Formats: sequence, C-alpha cells, structure tokens
Amino acid sequence: MTAARVLVVEDDPSINSALVGSLADAGYVTRGLADGRELETELVTFRPDLVILDWMLPGRDGPTLARLVRSRSDASVILLTARDEMRDRLAGFDAGADDYVVKPFAVAEVLARMRAVLRRSGAAPDTVQVDDLLLDPDAAVVTRGGVPLELTATELRLLLFLAENRDRVMSTVQILTQVWGYDDYADNLVQVHVSALRRKIEAHGPRLLHTVRGLGYVLRAPR
Repeated sequence: MTAARVLVVEDDPSINSALVGSLADAGYVTRGLADGRELETELVTFRPDLVILDWMLPGRDGPTLARLVRSRSDASVILLTARDEMRDRLAGFDAGADDYVVKPFAVAEVLARMRAVLRRSGAAPDTVQVDDLLLDPDAAVVTRGGVPLELTATELRLLLFLAENRDRVMSTVQILTQVWGYDDYADNLVQVHVSALRRKIEAHGPRLLHTVRGLGYVLRAPR
C-alpha cells in the first residue's frame, strides 16, 4: 500500500510547518495550506486520504470546511482546536469530523489518531508486517513467528513507528518527536527502549532492528 496523503490546513505557520515536517518524517505524503481558499482545488489535485483542519481559520472555519470535504471527497477529517467543551466536540462531529485533537497537543498524539482514522477508512493497513513480525495496532498485539511478544505501551509505539517506516533510517530526533512527542530528551532514552525492544524481538528470530551508527535506527527484514 502506498503512503497515505495528508493535507494540513492550519493558519499558524509554526504549527503548520511542524505538522507537515513531522508527518513527512513519519512516511506520509504531506501538503500544508494556511487557509481554506485552495482546499477545493487540493481535494482534486492532491487527493488527500486525510485532511487535518484547524477550527479557527481565517474566512471559513474548520467545521464549515469539514462539510466541504465531506461533500467533495472521501477523505477523512481531523479537527484541531483549543475548544474542549462537549458542545464543541459534538459540533465538530456533526460537521463530519472523524476525530478531534485539542491544542496544545503532542505530534505523537496526532499521529496515533491519524493511524486509527486511516485504518478505519481503509487508507492504512489494519496490520503491519516486517518479515515474520506482525503488528495489530488496534488490538495492541505483536507476534514474531506466531509467538506473542509482551511489549510496553512505549515499546509498541516505537515498534509501530519503525515498522511503518521499514527500511528507512530514523534519527533519534525523529523518533523522540514521533513516539514521545518532543525532542528535548537525552539520546539515551531512545537507546534504552530500542535495546529492550530488540531483546524481545530477537528472542524469537534473527535481527530485524538495526543501529546505523551516527544516523539512527532501522527496522528491516534479514537480507
């Protein structure tokens, strides 16, 4: 399956840039808009699988644009907003949003919600497989050669991120940003979790999780 296409509509330049860059790092095909004026055109030319909409946009707001997306494409919609009251959530869902992320947010949360929405829509696989390693994110089940692996929640997020980017070397900063949601932790945080995850995976088969010295980590099938 090809990478999902994600359109980010957010008028805050720093949030827009951070989301577009982080989603690209996570393996998605991304594009960013500062408002909804070009949304109709992008629905036809870019053909996103998912549209991330800020609620408070200049001109037409997020719910209005969510209705437009629903009327013109099959793309899923996630709303970003500082509004957290129940009536606001219901208004967003009534407009056609599939999910709702409250600001301020961690990129890791947006990615997790995106994966769930894309799986429900069929734009992302229900399971992810690398060689004989099989991940079912919704059920939080991981097996290696048919043997269940007991992983912590963090190890599962880390493994899913690496599996979705199989054969791509992911840097420590990319992993911290995508899995933990920030990049100001010490490098050894990633190293410790990678080592623990590697031990569990290698207990049932040859090495899949590799360290690329000076660059990062990569999950790939044996060659």
